Amino acid sequence: MADAAAAMSGEDKEEDGAKRATAAGPAETLGFYEPSDGIRVEGKKRSLSDLSLLRFISAELTRGYFLENNEAKYKERREKVYTCLRIPRELEKLMLFGFFLCLDAFLYVFTLLPLRVLLALIRFLTLPCCGLSDGRVLQPAQVCDVLKGVILVICYFIMHYVDYSMMYHLIRGQSVIKLYIIYNMLEVADRLFSSFGQDILDALYWTATEPKERKRAHLGVIPHFLMAVLYVILHAILILVQATTLNVAFNSHNKSLLTIMMSNNFVEIKGSVFKKFEKNNLFQMSNSDIKERFTNYVLLLIVCLRNMEQFSWNPDHLWVLFPDVCMVIASEIAVDVVKHAFITKFNDITADVYSEYRASLAFELVSSRQKNACTDYSDSVSRRMGFIPLPLAVLLIRVVTSSVKVQGILAYTCVVLFYFGLITLKVLNSIVLLGKSCQYIKDAKMEEKLFQPPTTCQPGKTPKKAQNKAKPNQGHPPDETANTSVTCQPTKTVSTAQLLVESNSDKLLTTPDGEEKEIPGDGSELKQKQADKDLLDIDRFTICGNRID
Repeated sequence: MADAAAAMSGEDKEEDGAKRATAAGPAETLGFYEPSDGIRVEGKKRSLSDLSLLRFISAELTRGYFLENNEAKYKERREKVYTCLRIPRELEKLMLFGFFLCLDAFLYVFTLLPLRVLLALIRFLTLPCCGLSDGRVLQPAQVCDVLKGVILVICYFIMHYVDYSMMYHLIRGQSVIKLYIIYNMLEVADRLFSSFGQDILDALYWTATEPKERKRAHLGVIPHFLMAVLYVILHAILILVQATTLNVAFNSHNKSLLTIMMSNNFVEIKGSVFKKFEKNNLFQMSNSDIKERFTNYVLLLIVCLRNMEQFSWNPDHLWVLFPDVCMVIASEIAVDVVKHAFITKFNDITADVYSEYRASLAFELVSSRQKNACTDYSDSVSRRMGFIPLPLAVLLIRVVTSSVKVQGILAYTCVVLFYFGLITLKVLNSIVLLGKSCQYIKDAKMEEKLFQPPTTCQPGKTPKKAQNKAKPNQGHPPDETANTSVTCQPTKTVSTAQLLVESNSDKLLTTPDGEEKEIPGDGSELKQKQADKDLLDIDRFTICGNRID
């Protein structure tokens, strides 16, 4: 009974204390205490009449706080700062590796492709002596090489009918704002052309090399060839208009157009930084940035060639162009660094992800060099980065041949030496890239994937649709089914433990809305959605196909 009475008296005291705290004024509830080194002492509360401005300022100047009470939060903030500091270095390593990949595919058009076309023609002419092997007149790779060579030659002669001087003066007569709008429209059109162009070329290659015993389900080789020629011509003209607009900006007296065009790069930050990104989306954007940077370098080369021709190849004029060229390159690098730094910060992505991207690109290079590869490396780069070298090569050949006059035996000797120099550069670049790629693959522990058997390529369907429609029979998940396109890679069947990156966003990159639904099985029950894929299984990363939640 005594304990119960003591408990009741304690409760009464607590209730009285609560009532007194409720009835107390703001001075007591805010807790103004005597200065005691930050420690509150009971019974030393002051009334409202004791408050003063001096005491408030004194409390503001002497109050303390302890960061160690929230150690995890501040460590996370510090790691984000370190990540932002690491982004420029890791990003530029990826950009440098991707730049040389694009350079390798671009030099292939000028160096090895003519030799491969020559070998294919020699094989075709010596066919009566050598006979048929495997029942084919030419191998599929040789057919693709011949088609590429014929497209280059036809488009080169068609580009001679495009008057560059008239185009330059027509663009120069426009106002600054109109040129700014035109340049933005050209950038969007270039991305759209790059997205659809490789599909047109792949359709041509597959139509020309499809086994004859298959049932015909296409328009024919000639319609596909005409579509490919039309695409290359239109894309080359579009890039020429881009280069002309950039040349007008370089030659303007007040440089206002060039400044506006460079400031347009910073608008890209606003359009991408505050969106949700996952690893696969960021990989897509990184590949697009690599392609965009390489294309800009080629455009700058074309601008310099045209300007040097107008000034009779005076080397002093090159130093006049040099500051503007540096400004364009510096703005591109600054925009990419800021954009990727804040994307990784807002989406909690570490800087180590760029080494994974590098390993994925390296794996693409090494796998395309294997004997059982399903596609050429230059086509793999086109699908991965959206960089198609044929239109750019046609334009560069057209500009070089019109700017440099070759006359006399000495000039032709210099051309031959220059060609052998390009071949040497291509071979050395390929050797260095292969060595670096093997190192990146080893660091990422992806060697086992290189020795897995290739999947069976089946014609007639795109890889995404075929994988979505395929049923997981015989105990195989959907992502291990046969890839049904000429674009398939030889190492698609990988286990879940070997995946480089897993994300739900990869299904949103290239799949139409209707294909993201669940797939019905044999009975009435629904199967699960298609299993996630790693970076190696995603095809044709272009920024215009980016779909972000």
